[in-house]
Amino acid sequence: MSTLHSKAARRFNENREKTTWHDATFWTLRQKRDQMAKGLDEWEQLREHASQIKRHTITHLADYLEQFAGQLESRGVIVHWARTADDFNKTVLEILQKHGVKKMVKSKSMLTEECGMNPYLEQNGIDVVETDLGERILQLLHQKPSHIVMPAIHLKREEVGRMFEEKGISKQIGNYDPTYLTRCARMHLRNQFMEAGAGMTGCNFGVAESGDIVVCTNEGNADMSTSMPKLHLVAMGIEKIVPDYKSLAVFQRLLCRSATGQPTTAYTSHFRQARPGAEMHVILVDNGRSDILADSDHWETLKCIRCGSCMNTCPVYRRSGGYSYTYFIPGPIGVNLGMLHDARRYSDNVSACTLCLSCDNVCPSKVGPGSQIYLWRQKLDSLHRADPMKKFMSIGMEALFEHPHLYAAALRLAPLANIVPDKLTRVRGVNPWSVGHTKPEFAKESFQEMWKKGKV
Repeated sequence: MSTLHSKAARRFNENREKTTWHDATFWTLRQKRDQMAKGLDEWEQLREHASQIKRHTITHLADYLEQFAGQLESRGVIVHWARTADDFNKTVLEILQKHGVKKMVKSKSMLTEECGMNPYLEQNGIDVVETDLGERILQLLHQKPSHIVMPAIHLKREEVGRMFEEKGISKQIGNYDPTYLTRCARMHLRNQFMEAGAGMTGCNFGVAESGDIVVCTNEGNADMSTSMPKLHLVAMGIEKIVPDYKSLAVFQRLLCRSATGQPTTAYTSHFRQARPGAEMHVILVDNGRSDILADSDHWETLKCIRCGSCMNTCPVYRRSGGYSYTYFIPGPIGVNLGMLHDARRYSDNVSACTLCLSCDNVCPSKVGPGSQIYLWRQKLDSLHRADPMKKFMSIGMEALFEHPHLYAAALRLAPLANIVPDKLTRVRGVNPWSVGHTKPEFAKESFQEMWKKGKV
């Protein structure tokens, strides 16, 4: 049975040249990550330390959130609590309407994607302008991010250049030089910053002890979004809390090395209060995170710091693209988050994993996304989402392995499969595995027979 993911992946692979390019691009990021890791003798100790910090913080979340909110409020920051995505969107709209804001600039935030904030605000008369270059490109193309850190990396510069020409952003027809296109985007966004009545940022880390909002970027657009408008809004998931600066230092060393293979981001901005004459609001969003914390099998998903390293290394993501997944976050972590959000709706993504566990090995906070996908697969039958063909095959394999004589007979007969023409086995509906795989050749003598004859 083909899943929605496999069907979308098949369409993605129709362009073999682009698929190869996509695969190589993300593998390069994985290699850069490995070089960064090799440069730190304490890399594995940092990963373990990060995992322990997150385990502690998440299991004491209420205490740290209270401390965090108290620190912010003591400096005049207005803190809001949003239980659901709808609560978050309504809170943002109320703040903007209260201040008469018609245009808001925002830096990159996957939380706002999760909550569907942009279309909600636009339906209510608020113009939302993405200022991260990749996000702005996708906004103009009416596309969603295909990666959580590099949202438009699946696009080639020629595609971006042609779109800029159509929108009037680029004046030199046929000039697809990245430096030129970036300059065009900068000029295009400059007026947006000046006209905006509010700016919104996400939050990579919230420091409970000091009340810092920490935002890590490579473009400086978060600083522009907060330094020009007089109103600053922060969208923050409650799992972003870390206890103190020492803990923050651990994650700061891991985040960018894991994400893009850089020692650190170009900008690491701390926001603790509004600047003079301005106003700052922090919206703390649950939206199902408390339910994840209550899940004994999958609560450690909350340790994820959204570096994207699991996607960069994943052989399925690299060869199927971000849009092949039905949840808005793709890759291994997206499979888990989608299942936690709505297991029946997003169960098709569970098949998008080879269980190679490369993602487990690179995850900086040891979330173990591949291992968690394995657990989800064990639950598919109880969710009534198991593939009937795979269930039938499992029953057959169980009967085979539990009956030694039957197993031995199957081994003796297995070489007969070698004479079956390949074209008879390459039937997608019956044997999807055969697509892209060569039929294995069965040995004339099994290991058991060779053992009995003293050959091994």
